[in-house]
Order: sequence, then C-alpha cells, then structure tokens
Amino acid sequence: LSAAAGRAVAVMGGMLYPRESPSRELKELGGIWSFRADFSPSRDAGFEQRWYRQPLRQTGPVIDMPVPASFNDITQDPHLENYIGWVWYEKEVQLPQRWLQDDLSTRVVLRFGSAHYYSMVWVNGEQVVEHEGGHLPFEADISRIVQRSPGVPCRITVALNNTLTPHTLPPGSIQYMNDKTRYPKNYFVQNTRFDFFNYAGIHRPVVLYTTPSVYIDDITVTTTSSESVAMVQYQVSVVGSELYSLSLSLRDQEGRVVATGDGPSGELKVPNPNLWWPYLMHESPGYRYFLEVTAQANGVQQEDTYTLPVGIRTIHITSTQFLINGKPFYFHGVNKHEDADIRGKGLDWSLIVKDFNLLRWLGANSFRTSHYPYAEEIMDLCDTYGIVVIDECPGVGIKMPESFGNKSLQHHLVVMEELIRRDKNRPSVVMWSVANEPASELPPAAYYFKTLIAHTKALDPSRPVTFVTDSNYALDRGAPYVDVICVNSYFSWYHDSGHLEVIPLQLTAQFENWYKTYQKPIIQSEYGADSVPGLHSDPPAMFSEEYQKALLKEYHSVFDKKRKEYVIGELIWNFADFMTNQGITRVLGNKKGIFTRQRQPKSAAFVLRERYWKIANESSCLPPIIKSHILFL
Repeated sequence: LSAAAGRAVAVMGGMLYPRESPSRELKELGGIWSFRADFSPSRDAGFEQRWYRQPLRQTGPVIDMPVPASFNDITQDPHLENYIGWVWYEKEVQLPQRWLQDDLSTRVVLRFGSAHYYSMVWVNGEQVVEHEGGHLPFEADISRIVQRSPGVPCRITVALNNTLTPHTLPPGSIQYMNDKTRYPKNYFVQNTRFDFFNYAGIHRPVVLYTTPSVYIDDITVTTTSSESVAMVQYQVSVVGSELYSLSLSLRDQEGRVVATGDGPSGELKVPNPNLWWPYLMHESPGYRYFLEVTAQANGVQQEDTYTLPVGIRTIHITSTQFLINGKPFYFHGVNKHEDADIRGKGLDWSLIVKDFNLLRWLGANSFRTSHYPYAEEIMDLCDTYGIVVIDECPGVGIKMPESFGNKSLQHHLVVMEELIRRDKNRPSVVMWSVANEPASELPPAAYYFKTLIAHTKALDPSRPVTFVTDSNYALDRGAPYVDVICVNSYFSWYHDSGHLEVIPLQLTAQFENWYKTYQKPIIQSEYGADSVPGLHSDPPAMFSEEYQKALLKEYHSVFDKKRKEYVIGELIWNFADFMTNQGITRVLGNKKGIFTRQRQPKSAAFVLRERYWKIANESSCLPPIIKSHILFL
C-alpha cells in the first residue's frame, strides 16, 4: 500500500509561479481527465501491468474526473469516497508546433500546483518526476520527450497514492483488520490523528509553460524601509549558461520605473516608498511594486523576462508586540480549510473570491493556513488585499513517538525548504508555522523542534517561526525555540463541557502561565465551539448557535484584558464548517465554523464582525475613510 520508498532530498532550483511574459507561454490543463482507481488487493496492478505505457482507457474501465478537484465526492461510489491507495490520472494534449521545434531554444515544463500525496508522472510512457507530499508544487522539464516526436499528442499519466505512514506529513498508519469473522478479506483502514477529511487527488492547476533555454530560475527579494526610503535586496538565479547579463526594473502600480539595477544580486533604492500594509491599517492595503527581471544570453538573440510582485514591509517582534512597518499589529482573524462541497480541496475560483469577500466583510485582517500550505492563487490574493498570513506546513497530527525520528525529521526539513522556496517573496506571509498540535511533551520533541526551527530560520532569517501547541506550558519541549507562542484551547467544550463560567479563570491562567514561563508574545491560535445552524437554546446549550456566541464572548472579555499586555492575536476556529472522517462526535463534519460549509453566516459571525471592526476602529493608524465606514456599519 505504501508509496514508493522516497528519500529526503535537499530542494534544488527555484519554483517561480508560472506567469506569461514576452518570453514565456502558458497552457492550462484543467478540465476532464481520465481516471482509474486501482482496486486490486495490494493496489499495485497499475505498476505490475505498466498502465503508464499505454492510454489509460486500454488498461480497463476509466471514468471522467475533473482537475483540479478531490476525487472522493465526485461519484456515487462509497468505495471511492474512502479509497486509500494508488489512483491514476491521464490527459492527452496537443502542443503548439512552435514549442516542438528541436533547436534547443525552448524549454517545455510540466508543473503541478499540488497532488495528494505521493506522485509519479510519466509523459508518453517515460517517467519525468516523482514527488512526496501534498500541498506544494513540483515540475519537470519535458522538452526532450515532446520535441523528439512533434506530431504525437503529449500523453500525461499521473499515479497518486494517498496513503499516510508514521513518516509522512501529515502522518498516519494503516491498520489491517485480520479477524475474518468481523471483516472482509484484505480489509484495512487508514488511521490519522487530525480532524479533517483526508481528501486526495490533483487539487491545484496543472500547466505546461515554456521558457528560453537560458532562463530565470529563481528570484529572492527582501526589503527594509525608513520613512523616506526603502531598500529592495534581490538575488537572481539564471540557468542554462554562465554567460548572460541581467537587468532589473522596479515599477509602481502606475507602471512608472522607480528603481533599476543589474547583475545577479544587488539592492534597489526606492525613494518615498508606498509600503505594503495589512487590511484595515491603511487606506491602500496590499500595495505592490513589480520587479521586471530580464536575462540576456550572451552571443545569441535570446532573452527571458519574468515579473515578480514585491511588497515593501518590515516585521519586528518584541516580548509583547508584533510590529509591521514599525506599528503594532493585532491578529484578528480566522483559521480556514481548503474545503467545500463536491470539489473537496480542489481549487475553485468562485469559492476563493467568496471567501475573501467574507473575510473583508468580517473585518478579519489575517488567517493561518491550517493545517497545510494553501494554493498559490489564494496567497496571491492575500498579497493583493493585505490579508496577513501565518503560513503553516502540513505538520499536523504528529502524535506517535516514531513520527519524531530522523526519517520523519529529514522529510519535514525538505517540506519546509519547499514551502519557503514557494512563498519566501510574499509580503502577506509574516510567520512560518512548522506544526499544529504535535505531541510536543514527548522527550524527542525537543531535538526535533530545535533542529526544525533552526533550519527554517537558516532558510529565511527575515521571518519569525512558531508552531501551534495544545500542550501544557510546563511540559512543552518545543516552545523554547519559537518566536511567538501560539496556543489552542477549548475551555468549556472538550473539557468542562457546557460550563461557560470556567472560561475567564482558565483562559487567564493559560495566558499568565505561558507568558511568565517564556516572556514571548502570545496568539490564541484556536478557540471555538460547534454549532448546528438553526439549532437554538436559551439558556445556551452546547451545539446551539447561542452557546457558540456565548463562548466567544467569554473568550473575548479575557482577550480584551490581555491584549493590553502581551496577547497579540486571536484566530477563531473555524471560518467555515468542514468535512471530517465519520464519527460519533461529527455530524457531517466539524461544525465550529462561524459560516456554514456553504458560506452562510451563523449568529456567531455577526458577533465576530462587530468585534473585529471595533478593534480596527481603535487602531490609531486607521484612515478616516475606514472609520466612517465603520460608523456606517
């Protein structure tokens, strides 16, 4: 069942988001793909019979499958909904003739935004790439294969395995049920220690794009600023030749050139900069410049151009504050999931835009990518709208002792390399989160998180690093290494159930114990209660909309006291209801959303909206135009 044995390998090369330019073309491969799940007992018939060597329809029955989407909820087949093992996708595409001229001047690259979880890809029967882990992009140069057979359609075959083991991220385990009096032959289940449905499939866009043979492979940007001038430090990597020249132009949103440079590294000076500000901290949040980079190969008429959006902003933390551009920033936001009816975790533009409209209606200025990196398209809109992001890797459910060993750690280090490579230039990303609710009280967690956080800081010294804990403050072995304490708690829900009166005492003690121990700023990274929409009770009873509202208000009264000291944020769990595995405590999923899964507000949404806009109104740097908007609300 397990995916092909993969070794943790240090990340090589860049992973720029594919953008069209005068030197680059793009072909999107979304739509209907052929699909076949391998229902053989050991799930290996596809490899034994080499399904990748021929059109998938010739191997047996196939069905239509949309891409991007999770495959689980597309059909009426319950076996596919809960399927674990290898599934196969295939797409045949015709490439433009100009891409196929075998003159070594054009690269053709196949790129996947993400696929869950272990991926193997073939083009015309030849394997081109293998990738471990979901939520992050991977790609392959397929020029040689497609250019040697210019008249042949490009047949892309993908094998995906969604099996989780103690050493994957997230971890899991396969349990075989061998009691033949109770279970069918070869019966097994996938066990996980996280509370969301294990959707699988090709979840994000698949594209083909071209570059010249001498091309811009990676760009890294960091920024510093004062009141009158900003400095944009850059590094550019070019692949394909040692002989090239580089020119750079930084343009503002009106297209005016504000700075120029040349060479693979340097610094651009921007006078009177427009800073990147979070939503509700400035009348023009999310301001971005555009860095146009051009590489000219020496001796040939070939150049490559790539334009990178750049936000100029600074981050600084003290023992009590989180500062963006030198001003205190308070996280009033949400935790989310990539989750919706039918498409599961598949990227859906309508849903994405709706969610951002709801976030801004709510007055939320931030969210955590619980519990995995979100799509690059979502991150682009965070940059654009000024929504601040705590960028979390898929380190959720790390509970078993064997998940803290060297094999798991090596994979975790590579995942952080891939995440930082992808999101390092995003102004919206202000902090990395390396895990959610691990068993950080276990002895091996100390070395594990010390190593993981040090590695993350070495990769990106410009951002603070955290992980999200639900361990006892006195027992947590990873907390000494974080920059910001992020703590989850569910007082009067998972314990002292129904007793709202315990929240002030227990929440106050939580904050004071953590701060006394570590002298670091604290974010309440999760809190909340389930509510079934339309279920009402007065006095408030658990699962009613009234209880969810009352619980939030009890938390808020403590937040209001402690945010005057060292609490720097509050993130509700959750933005919207989401699907989970079936269980006696989950009625069609987790109901802790302030919106339903269909994005309709519960009563708690209005409580949170009133609170978030009030907090924004208290901000001294909020422009008058927004203050008047709040008064209107």
